[in-house]
Amino acid sequence: MAKTKKTTTDSKAGSKAGEAHTFQAEVSKLLDLMINSLYREKDIFLRELISNASDACDKLRYAALTDGDLLSDDTPLAVTITPDKDARTLTIADNGIGMDHDELIANLGTIAKSGTEAFVGEMSGDAAKDVSLIGRFGVGFYAAFMVAERVEVVSMRAGDDKGWRWESDGRGGFSVDTDDSASRGARIILHLRDGEDEFLEPGRLRTVIKTYSDHVAMPIRLVEGDGEPETLNEASAIWARPKSEIDEAGYAEFYRHVAHSPGEPWQTIHMQAEGTIEYSALLFVPDAPPFDLFDSARQHRVRLYVRRVFITDECEGLVPPYLRFLRGVVDSSDLPLNISRETLQHNPVLAKIRSGVVKKVLSELKSRTKDTDAYTEFWKNFGAVLKEGLYEDPEQKDSILELARFRTSADPDSWVSLDAYVARMPENQSAIYYLSGENEAALRQSPHLEGFRARGLEVLLMTDPVDQFWLPAIGPYKEKEFRSVTQGSADLDTFAPTEEAAPDDAAPAESDVSRLIASVKLTLGDEIKDVRTSDRLTDSPVCLVADEGDMDIHLERLLRMHKQAVPEQSRVLEINPRHDMIRGLITMVSEDGAADALGDAAHILLDQARILEGQPVRDPVEFTRRISALVARSVKAGGD
Repeated sequence: MAKTKKTTTDSKAGSKAGEAHTFQAEVSKLLDLMINSLYREKDIFLRELISNASDACDKLRYAALTDGDLLSDDTPLAVTITPDKDARTLTIADNGIGMDHDELIANLGTIAKSGTEAFVGEMSGDAAKDVSLIGRFGVGFYAAFMVAERVEVVSMRAGDDKGWRWESDGRGGFSVDTDDSASRGARIILHLRDGEDEFLEPGRLRTVIKTYSDHVAMPIRLVEGDGEPETLNEASAIWARPKSEIDEAGYAEFYRHVAHSPGEPWQTIHMQAEGTIEYSALLFVPDAPPFDLFDSARQHRVRLYVRRVFITDECEGLVPPYLRFLRGVVDSSDLPLNISRETLQHNPVLAKIRSGVVKKVLSELKSRTKDTDAYTEFWKNFGAVLKEGLYEDPEQKDSILELARFRTSADPDSWVSLDAYVARMPENQSAIYYLSGENEAALRQSPHLEGFRARGLEVLLMTDPVDQFWLPAIGPYKEKEFRSVTQGSADLDTFAPTEEAAPDDAAPAESDVSRLIASVKLTLGDEIKDVRTSDRLTDSPVCLVADEGDMDIHLERLLRMHKQAVPEQSRVLEINPRHDMIRGLITMVSEDGAADALGDAAHILLDQARILEGQPVRDPVEFTRRISALVARSVKAGGD
């Protein structure tokens, strides 16, 4: 919350004395940029304020369903724009839900879960670069300070009899006091800066509103002097109109309104369902990830209407979490107007609407896969979220798998579908191989890929945390099981190495390798589950793998990073008998007095395998001592 000082203050503009408050630090940082920016599209401030006013009217209309007294005056809900050239003020007013004392402080003095928070998080301190961010985020109410040197908000909460005035110049703090002139709703008065007089011209205001807010469902009225209000927008529910009546520009305008984004939709989905249940939906896939895409609440932003009356934008059962990147509206003709938010998620009609919306969205996404470049951009933006449906929505598992795209060990520049992967598998390959890790670059260097590359086998590279949850639960794809290359036996001896990768030298005798393995096992004891030779490795001396049925190594690390209680997992240490280091140790086994050196070498091998897995060395001091001892022995032997 904003900090409050129980003092009175008089602004330079002569406002009433009232409580003085300090902006939250993030708000102050944002306002400093707003005030000092030279952003070329300042007119977005009007779009943001009109959108907020429209939302306030929607909320009142919903609240009035259960409390009819809130709309007892029968005044039509609307947004009113009033320029005053003499006073150099621009007023944006609504007769919606309004705000009381605490809501003014909370909503206008702090950054909660809004696009503004993400905006501030991306600010770098470089003004030129930060200004360019303004267009990406709506930045809500605070956009007013792009054109105003002082802002007043006069508001009364619907159902209350006491009004309030919020006032600030955007420089450090604001004041709040009672105001007897307030009526239901909110009246935002912008005292414009020098050079911003264009926003007092009716012609300019008409152009801005037509460009950004034509499809706002509330009437937007312009009042010039003592003249009659002029309605500037169509004020119709665009989603209820036939597709033939709406052009791309119309869709784009509504997208910018409902998504609070200045961009263009990557995909527009307009559907009208008729039959047992009837509903309309106008949904958009954004062209860039929304700021809250990975918020822990996983809340979608699709608004629910019933017969064009706004109900809620937090309907849990309307859109599944794995489609939370969608923006838009769903309007039902079959849900009751007085339905509560609590009972919505258990309503069978809503369940059918959800099912229909999900199928339509996935179908539309599938149709876009033919445009490889465009679909790749979509997958980069939203693939990690869409994959959540693989374990959350079994009914759509197959559809989502068809949409999924993956990086592979074969081609660093392309994304591959599972169908394409399966189509180019060797005939005797019975599993879909994958390798999990935190980033693609590290995975491409993993020693676990060496044996697969040597045999021309392609491996999927899984870098999204969600991959660790759907992979164990997904089952086979076209009769091919998913198999981690870091888990269990790789069984690569059934595949012949490529001509270029075929080894030139023979492996050491099996009996000699067995003696080294026995020595390493004895030395490491319970630190490892087993020691065995590896067909995974061609260039590296060692690697760690999870035994068959044990937890995948990357999943264990991921759970520990998130403070989950995970039992200690013993791993299998695999060694590469053809590697020069292992050959040297095999020779050392038969030498007298080499026990200490072999003991140090066994621990070094284990630490080396841990490092290759991105794990820390458990005892850096001992690791350093052992390396030093081994190097010293090698130098001494060379000197002799």
